[in-house]
Amino acid sequence: MIQIDDRLYDHAYFEEASARLAEQAGLSARNGGRYAVCFTKTVDWLSLFFAIRKAGASVLPIHPGTPHAAARKLAIGAGCDRLFYNSLTAEVFDVRVNTAPQGQLLQMSSGTTGAPKCVARSWDEIDAEIESYVRTFREPEDMTPVVACPATHSYGLICGILVALKRGQTPVIVNTANPKYLLKVLRETKRPLLYSSPAILHTLARLLPEGERIHATMTSGTLLPDAWFSLIRAKSHHMFQQYGCSESGCIAINPDVTATGDMGFVLPHLIAETGTSADDAGEIVVNNADGIAIHTRDLGYIGDDGMLVFISRMDDMINVSGLNVYPKDIEDAVMVMPAITDAVAFRKSDRYAGERVALLFSAAETVAPQAVREWCSRNLASHQLPMEILQIDTIPRQANGKISRRDVAARHAAGEFTTPVAGAAS
Repeated sequence: MIQIDDRLYDHAYFEEASARLAEQAGLSARNGGRYAVCFTKTVDWLSLFFAIRKAGASVLPIHPGTPHAAARKLAIGAGCDRLFYNSLTAEVFDVRVNTAPQGQLLQMSSGTTGAPKCVARSWDEIDAEIESYVRTFREPEDMTPVVACPATHSYGLICGILVALKRGQTPVIVNTANPKYLLKVLRETKRPLLYSSPAILHTLARLLPEGERIHATMTSGTLLPDAWFSLIRAKSHHMFQQYGCSESGCIAINPDVTATGDMGFVLPHLIAETGTSADDAGEIVVNNADGIAIHTRDLGYIGDDGMLVFISRMDDMINVSGLNVYPKDIEDAVMVMPAITDAVAFRKSDRYAGERVALLFSAAETVAPQAVREWCSRNLASHQLPMEILQIDTIPRQANGKISRRDVAARHAAGEFTTPVAGAAS
């Protein structure tokens, strides 16, 4: 069974709906097809998803808020020959379909280090990930998964929904980002485990009254700022963290998070290779069951206790006169400053140092950049100091809560952030 908002759908419903949709979409006659699906209603998307998988076909889930033109572009880019856009009347594309021995889950990478690309994983690979996840991560067996993130993203679809069904649980899917409604759902759910974005978790932690805590929270996708982590940890009876990438799925899970960089222990169906300490950090490279090496472009290490520790995206690191600067160090220092609510540090070219740090921040009130600069000078080394500081209304985050520093730097270079909020100046 699956609960979507306030309605419960049983197994029989999905069996009937999937069979009906399969017939209407002609799936039985098109085994091996490559379909892109963008449905506004979660129940319709999941019904068609189960039908496509049962038919042995491939599917590209597209976020329900995607405009038709953008969905069409994604479908063609992924080599799909059909697009179902809120309708079972498919849009057909004259493309050379990438036929695979078996059906696949198609996903577009986040594009944080370049243009998004299509990642294809077989259903056998997905099953192996789910089996490893369930066998290793035992803590939530008596909890109710509350999925408050897109059911089209692997985090919500695989780790939230499919893992719950594998465990015999009833996942609760919440389609709204309204934090007050989400709090209501959590309060009405027995031992909830909340799968959501860091930004939503932070908002909920701020809204919770003194003395009230969420039973369990799961974070994924990006390093939590230290200030956010401390608040969420204090407002959660249990706090979990997982780490992964599009090419491999979930790589590691931390069953008891005590530090934001501690990603967890590598799942047994994968082998991770990286550095051995903070002073000997290296790229995190993951080898799957087929022996294929997946380069994450993440910098980290595995400690003596087996904990996988994340330091930074390799492409986010800033080289100031030969010295490495990690953006999170600047962001953590700035976000401790009173009134500041969010921040992003990124690289900017400099004729003397090669690269320097630039900083965007948001705050509950107008904060003079000079005050931020003075704060930084007391808490950071000279090579870490931002050369440009701008206050903006909201730090741009992607739908999954991640910040793409590459995107922020490009938008900054294009002049998008040059007009500061009222009363602020660089």
